Amino acid sequence: MNKGIEQTVDASGKILGRLAGEIAMTLQGKTTPDFDPARLSKNKVTVYNTDRIRVTGKKSLQKLYRHHSGYPGGLKEESLERMLLRDSRVAVRHAVTGMLPKNRLRPRMLKNLLLYKGLVVTKIATRGQSAA
Repeated sequence: MNKGIEQTVDASGKILGRLAGEIAMTLQGKTTPDFDPARLSKNKVTVYNTDRIRVTGKKSLQKLYRHHSGYPGGLKEESLERMLLRDSRVAVRHAVTGMLPKNRLRPRMLKNLLLYKGLVVTKIATRGQSAA
C-alpha cells in the first residue's frame, strides 16, 4: 500500500489551467503505479505563491465566475482579474475543482490541497531538531 506523495509546487509564473491539471492528476493518484479510480489517494499537494499565477490572452478580463444567491435578480458575477486580486487561492481551488471527477471523492481529494498566497515556511528545516 502506498504511503502517498507530498508534493510542493511554486505557482509563480505558471499558467493557471496547466497548473490545475497537474495538481488534479496528483490528487487523484494517477501519478502512482497503484492508481484505483474508486479509492482515495493519500497524495497531498501544497501550492505557494498563488498570487503570482498567470493566465494567457484576455482571460483575466473576459472570464467570469457566476453564482446565484437563490433570490430573484441574485446573479453575482466576478471577473478572474478581480478574483485574483481579492483572493488568488479561490481561483486556483475553483480551477482544480473543475478538473477533478464529479463524484463523492472530490471533496475528500480537495482536503489534501493546501494553498498559500506567498512563500511558505516548511517544517522540513526544523524536523528532527529539538526546540532547545
